[in-house]
Amino acid sequence: MQFCRANFVDDVLKPHFSVTVQDQSEWETQVVCLEKIEMDEEVPPKKGKAPKEEAAVSLGPQVAEGELVFGVAHIYASFNDTFVHITDLSGKETITRVTGGMKVKADRDESSPYAAMLAAQDVATRCKEVGITALHIKLRATGGTGTKTPGPGAQSALRALARSGMRIGRIEDVTPVPTDSTRRKGGRRGRRL
Repeated sequence: MQFCRANFVDDVLKPHFSVTVQDQSEWETQVVCLEKIEMDEEVPPKKGKAPKEEAAVSLGPQVAEGELVFGVAHIYASFNDTFVHITDLSGKETITRVTGGMKVKADRDESSPYAAMLAAQDVATRCKEVGITALHIKLRATGGTGTKTPGPGAQSALRALARSGMRIGRIEDVTPVPTDSTRRKGGRRGRRL
């Protein structure tokens, strides 16, 4: 296998291996011809091929104008983070999920009302792209042996969804409440403050 070394002389690429004078002059004229071609000229379309029309892609169900398409917003607001998770009505198919921690950089701000508001706004724009116009809300706190009170981001997430143009259906609290639970943390004498 033979390798070619080349260098530029007077802005023309000159090879080091032996080339006849006739080949070299032909080669230089081709280079000059290429320089004369202007790149601004539009290339005419090839014959026989018609330009393809791009069809508008619509996501989600096909519904009449003004008809509501419902999804379910599962808002889980703990004291460490806020999740806004949109599914279809069955709850099996996730459409989008955004958390407060995805919107802010500081760890302490993940559960803040501001982070929850940003997460809910992101979710609402994605829902509109997919074609969901209304939401049933399922609000959840930590529950179980933990606190039954939703975190600080719950109210602002719900308010941001309503303000972004999503219609609100039913609002339900789905915090898991134990009928009889495993032992709570804190020990026999409780948490000492």
